Amino acid sequence: MAIKRALISVSDKTGIVEFARKLKDAGVEIVSTGGTMKTLKDAGVPVTYVSDVTGFPEIMDGRVKTLNPYIHGGILAVRDNQKHVREMQEHKITPIDMVVVNLYPFKETIAKPKVTLAEAIENIDIGGPAMIRAAAKNFKFVTVVTNPSRYDEVAEMVAKDGCVNGMLRMQLAQEAFAHTADYDNAIQNYLAEQAAK
Repeated sequence: MAIKRALISVSDKTGIVEFARKLKDAGVEIVSTGGTMKTLKDAGVPVTYVSDVTGFPEIMDGRVKTLNPYIHGGILAVRDNQKHVREMQEHKITPIDMVVVNLYPFKETIAKPKVTLAEAIENIDIGGPAMIRAAAKNFKFVTVVTNPSRYDEVAEMVAKDGCVNGMLRMQLAQEAFAHTADYDNAIQNYLAEQAAK
């Protein structure tokens, strides 16, 4: 499955500019959100703002930006299901072939001395895990990348073949579910500690 469009939204921006540039050079359209979009634009990488895809602004201090059918329909559509394809066409939903997301730094936030409960809560990512899980569920058609150490391997494959092979897509999906599971575990442990005080 050719990768034509990638959604990039990362808290950890390690290597993201170089990765996005390699994807762009391979002919991939980059869609991005707030801080990541600014980082990429400042580095001269052409980017489509997620609000231009959804037709809706980022609201509530960025709490709501990607929870939208134009994003999740683009990620979750089963590309060999004619009903899904028809519905994408009918609703003018463009497929998203790659999701590059890592999550708000919850563990780093709660590790800070004197962190408040409110600060910890603000660092619970909602849209990120939703996109990661959607892409990982649909790994037959979508490549999900949550670990910056995978950027070079993925970029090389896209540059060479225009796509990512099925086995790597499955491995990346497994890593993605492990990433969100670890994240949720950190949150529930922290809240259990707070409730026990």
